Amino acid sequence: MSFSSPWWLLLLLAPAAVAVAYLLIQRRRSRTVVRFTSVELLASVAPRRPGWQRHVSAVGLIAALGVLAVALAGPTATERVALERATVMLTLDTSASMKADDIAPSRLAAAQAQARDFVTDLPDGLQVGLVSFDTQARTLVAPTANYDELVGAIDRLQVGAGTATAAGIDTALAQIAARPPGESGAPTPAAIVLMSDGSPTIATTPDQNPIDAALAEAAAAKAAGVPIYTIAFGTATGTVEVQGQVVPVPYDPHTMAQLAEASGGRAFTAESADQLRDVYDQIGRDVAYEEQPVDLTGRFTGAGLVLALIACCAALYWNQRVV
Repeated sequence: MSFSSPWWLLLLLAPAAVAVAYLLIQRRRSRTVVRFTSVELLASVAPRRPGWQRHVSAVGLIAALGVLAVALAGPTATERVALERATVMLTLDTSASMKADDIAPSRLAAAQAQARDFVTDLPDGLQVGLVSFDTQARTLVAPTANYDELVGAIDRLQVGAGTATAAGIDTALAQIAARPPGESGAPTPAAIVLMSDGSPTIATTPDQNPIDAALAEAAAAKAAGVPIYTIAFGTATGTVEVQGQVVPVPYDPHTMAQLAEASGGRAFTAESADQLRDVYDQIGRDVAYEEQPVDLTGRFTGAGLVLALIACCAALYWNQRVV
C-alpha cells in the first residue's frame, strides 16, 4: 500500500497521544480508589460501573481517529484486473520432434493437455487465437472468445516436419495486427505465447539463418509492443525414430530465451507436464491480467465512520452519555 499524501500520516500522532493520555488517566483513577480509606464504604456509596465495557467507546474513538488520519493520506493499492480486450496468440510447435516420448505420453500430447487447461482457465472476454508451425505456419483459430473452438483445434493438432519458428511468430503478429483498435484508437494489449521444443530449422527466406530469422521476427514483435512468452518444452535426452534410426531431439532453452529477450517478453522452461502446467499458470497471470491502482480513501473513511459510530453507541449503552 502507498499514499498520495503521506504527510497526513503525521496526524496519527494525535490518536496515539490520546491513547497515552487515556491510559494515564485510568492509572491515576486506580490510585485514587486505592487511597480511599474504606473500600466497603466506597462500594456502598459509589454507583456500580461497567468493567471492560467502559473502555470500548474510548478505544473505538481512538481507532476511528487513526483510520481517518490514514484516509487523509490517500491510501492506494494495486489490484489485478482481468483484461477484457487483450489478445493472446497461442503459437505451438508441431514439428516431428514433438513425437518424442521423454515426456509421457509424448511431448505433443502433454502440450495439448496443458494448452487446453491454459485456455479454459483464462478469464472470459479475452481474445485468444491459435497458430501451429512445422514446415510452415498456419492460423488454426483467429482471435476469439469462443474457448470451446480453441480447445477443439488444440485436440486436432498433428505433427509435421521442420520448425518454422519465424513463420509462426510472423503469422501470430499478423493476426494481432488485424485486430481492431480500442475506443481510444490505441492498439489493444497483446502477447504471444510461443511453445517449442527445439531450435528453428526453417527460415523465412532460403538465404537466411533460421535462428536469425526468428530473432528478426522477435524484434518486430517488440517494435509492435507485443512481448513473446517463450516455453522451451522437453528434455536434453529426447529422441525420435526416423526411418528406423533413433535421432536425438534435445530441447533448446537458450534460443527460446533469446527470442523472449529480443521481444521484451519472458522465457520459461518445462521438462515435465507438471512444470508446463505451472508455466502456463504463470503466463496466464501475466498476459490475462494487469495491475491497476485502486484508491482506498473511501474504504478507510467508511471504516473510520463505522468505528466512530460504534464508539458512540457503546458510550450511550454502557455510560449513558457520549462525552
